[in-house]
Amino acid sequence: MLLALVGLLHVLVFVYWLGGDLGAFYLSRVIGDPARPTAVRIAAAQALGDLDMAPRTSLILALPTGLTLASMSGHLPLPAAVLSAFWAGSLAWLWLAWRIHLKHLPSADPGRRLDLLLRWVVLATIAGVGAAVVAGGLDWPLFLGLKLLILAAAVACGLWVRALLAPFGPAFGELAASGPTPEGDRIIAQTFARVRPVVLTIWALITAAALLGLWRPL
Repeated sequence: MLLALVGLLHVLVFVYWLGGDLGAFYLSRVIGDPARPTAVRIAAAQALGDLDMAPRTSLILALPTGLTLASMSGHLPLPAAVLSAFWAGSLAWLWLAWRIHLKHLPSADPGRRLDLLLRWVVLATIAGVGAAVVAGGLDWPLFLGLKLLILAAAVACGLWVRALLAPFGPAFGELAASGPTPEGDRIIAQTFARVRPVVLTIWALITAAALLGLWRPL
C-alpha cells in the first residue's frame, strides 16, 4: 500500500504539473487579448498566479517522490537517512515557494533570491548526476539518468521562462494602474508569444519523463 501511495503521489506530480501549465497557457491568452475588458484581464492574471503554483509545487516534489519510488521499487536502494534528507530539503523549499507566493514578496527579497539559487543548484546537480549515469560513471539504471536529465532540462526551461517574462511585469502594472495602451499590449503579446514555445517544450519533456517512468526499458 505504501508503494502504491508513493507511486500515486509521483503520478499526481505529473498531472498537476501538466494540468496547471495547461490552465496557465489558456489564461495567458486572455491576459494578452486587448479585446477583453481590463477587469477580465486583471482577474485572469490573478488566477494565473494562483494556478501557476501547481507546476511550481510539482517541480519541487518531482525529485523526492521519484527517488522514493525508485528506492521502494528496488531500482535504486537508498538509505532512509538519504531519502529523509531529500524530503526535508524539498519540503523546506516548498514552504519557501508558497511563502513567496502568499506574501507577494518582491524580486529583491532574499527569499526570492534563495529560491532562484536553489533552482540553479538543483539544475546543476541533477544534470551532473544524470550525465554521469548516462556516461556509465554511476551504476544506476539508465532510465533514471535520462529522467534526471529531462528534469534538469525542464528546470532550465522554467528559468528561461522567468527571464522571458521580465518585460511582462512593468507592462501589466501599467495596464492595471492606467488601463491598456497600444505599446503595453504589444509588449504583453510579444512576451507571451516568446514564452509559449518554451512552455510547449516543458510539456514534451515531462511527458517523456512520464513515459520513461512507465516503460523503464533500460
